[in-house]
Parts: sequence; structure tokens; C-alpha cells
Amino acid sequence: MNTPDQPPSSFFGGLLNKLTSLLMRIVPSPRATSREDVLENLRQAEADGIVARDAYDMIQRVLFVSDLKVRDIIIPRSNMVSVEREDPLDKCLDIMVESAHSRFPVVDNEKDQIIGILLAKDLLRYFDDDNKQRFNLRDLMRPVVFVPESKRLNVLLAEFRENRNHIAVVVDEFGAVAGLVTIEDVLEQIVGDIEDEHDVEDDEYLIRELEDGEVIVKAVLPIDEFNEHFHCYLNESGSDTIGGLVSQTLGHVPQRGEKLELGEFEFEVVHADSRRIHLIRVSRLNQADAAVIPHEA
Repeated sequence: MNTPDQPPSSFFGGLLNKLTSLLMRIVPSPRATSREDVLENLRQAEADGIVARDAYDMIQRVLFVSDLKVRDIIIPRSNMVSVEREDPLDKCLDIMVESAHSRFPVVDNEKDQIIGILLAKDLLRYFDDDNKQRFNLRDLMRPVVFVPESKRLNVLLAEFRENRNHIAVVVDEFGAVAGLVTIEDVLEQIVGDIEDEHDVEDDEYLIRELEDGEVIVKAVLPIDEFNEHFHCYLNESGSDTIGGLVSQTLGHVPQRGEKLELGEFEFEVVHADSRRIHLIRVSRLNQADAAVIPHEA
């Protein structure tokens, strides 16, 4: 949830302009009539050495970001770090320091009642002993932006840029809080992980539970941890991670949208580039009496 020093909206605007210019140079006339035509031109340009592999992967992600929805990258409600409306200054500071986040939802009694957003920088003035007595969390709250979990990421990014907002609260179809999404989460789907000095490996982040029973997992999730989480057994068969297992079983690096059934699960690739899978949607097959079937290579 931390934000880069450079405003993400400015960063993305410049990046998008450069990528658009690059696309105009590599897509020959007559113009491509479909996204598949553009991708084929990109593949040829990369093979000819006109486009670097990293640029090729990034352009692919730009083209496909509209296929992703907020629900695919959501920070689940259970993982939210928040402050309560009546929290004193010292408690707010402790939460800020421990989490190293820059923005926090302010809740009223329970997480379904989010009444504002607190920016860590707004607390800096109260480090002075003379100002501590003036602290009132209600005076510091910023307005909350609510978005549905079905919103597409390209639309959300445009709204973030237009409104100069960096965080939104995600609600499900019934209006209940499902989690959070930040502009950094969206940008990472285009440029890859944006790591800073506060980022650490977090096992919970590898598995994101969705309200409908589906799960989004990172492809680097170890198979033994997958088995432990889902109380099942998928045979590793030479692969250490879920992404490796899916690629090995299909016999190639899958594209976004490809699906695979293993045992009682369906795996759908929701984010991938030419070299590897990044995100996979996992759902249990609708088999009331299904037993977990070990995968055999």
C-alpha cells in the first residue's frame, strides 16, 4: 500500500505515452485490426531485436490490463490495516510505524463501516509535543472512494489519475466491504512488482480469498503450501510452485484466460507474460462427492 516517491499517475502517464509511441512504430501499415494482430507484430518485433524483452512483456500487460478486474488484485478485508475513529494519537502512530503503510481506512466500530482515509503524512505535525493536544482524528480524515469489485482495472486507473486518488475501498454486489485496492496494485499489473524498503515476503499475500469462494494465488506459491491451505494433495511432479505445475501440465507458458483442471480444482491464468505466470484464479469444481486426485505428469 506504500506509494512511490514519484506520483504514480504522472509515472503512468509518461509510461503510457512512450508505449503508445513504440506501438505506432512497430505496428506496420495496413493497421492491425485486432489485439491478436498487434501481439503478433510485437512478437515479430521482439524476435527481430527491435523491441527488448522487458518492453515486450510490459506492452503485453498494458494491452491485457483491461481484462483484469478489481477483484483479481484486491487486498482482502481480513488483511486490511485500519485505525478506529476513537484511536488516540499514540495508537495511530504505532499502527503507522508497525505496518509501514502510507494510507489507512478509518473504521467506526467494525470494518464494514469505513468513514474516512487517514494519510500517514498528516500525523507528522503532531510529533511536536505542543501539537499533541490538538490531535483529532476526525479532522484529518480524507473522503472515502468506494468502487465495485467488478470494475475493470483500466477504468479504475483512469479514475485514480483523474481524481488524483491513490486508494479505494472495494465493495461487493451487496455493498459490503470486500477489501482495498491502491494505485500501486494497478500499476504493478503493468510494470511488475514495485518493491521498496518496507516490502517483505508475506505468505498471506500469496493467497487472496474472494467472497464467492474463489481464490487468487500468486504463481510462486509453493505447492506444499497450496496443499496445506486447501487441505488437499497435488503431486509436485518436478514442480515446486503452482505456476510451474500449471505450465508443466499444459506443456507451455499459458496465456491469460487459459484454464486447467487438476483434481478438484480449476486453475485460470489471470496474469501472465511471455516468460511466466503471475496470477492464477483457483476455484473448486462443482463436484459434491469429488475426491482430490493426485496429479500425474
